[in-house]
Amino acid sequence: MALTSIQPQPCTDPDRRDQHAPAERVALATSLCDARGAQLTKLRRQILKLLWESGRPTRAYELIETLKLRDSRPVGPPTVYRALEFLMSQGLVSKIESRNAYVPCAHPERQHDCLFFVCSNCGASAEIEDPRVGRLLSENAAVLGFRATRHVVEVEGTCASCIAAGAV
Repeated sequence: MALTSIQPQPCTDPDRRDQHAPAERVALATSLCDARGAQLTKLRRQILKLLWESGRPTRAYELIETLKLRDSRPVGPPTVYRALEFLMSQGLVSKIESRNAYVPCAHPERQHDCLFFVCSNCGASAEIEDPRVGRLLSENAAVLGFRATRHVVEVEGTCASCIAAGAV
């Protein structure tokens, strides 16, 4: 099925990351970029789709290897990093700093602060939107006379799957 035939469906439930198929999420990203006058090139689209398919934080070099296997041609690190920078600038991807890895944003259709829960056992991550966290950070920054430009909060611990499997 061609990407253009898929109608983007903005996710309305802030607690459901896996509600839509990767192709649907990429179609939404294409629609958002078109509306913003930004170009979602074939490579940027491929990287975004790989991140959605991965289902976990993915490092740039993992993306490079996967692209190489799928396309049978090498893609250089600078090219992948430029694509990731573009995707982040459009709010389509976030970087989990503690892992130096990337994840697709669950809700690229709206501006929000990122709050990630990262499992130290399996490496899985979950993104939650909670405007209270952003407000609290902004209030604390204001007290310090600090102007925050981006809020990314990472909480490390053990996910429910690992706890259930006894991997604590």
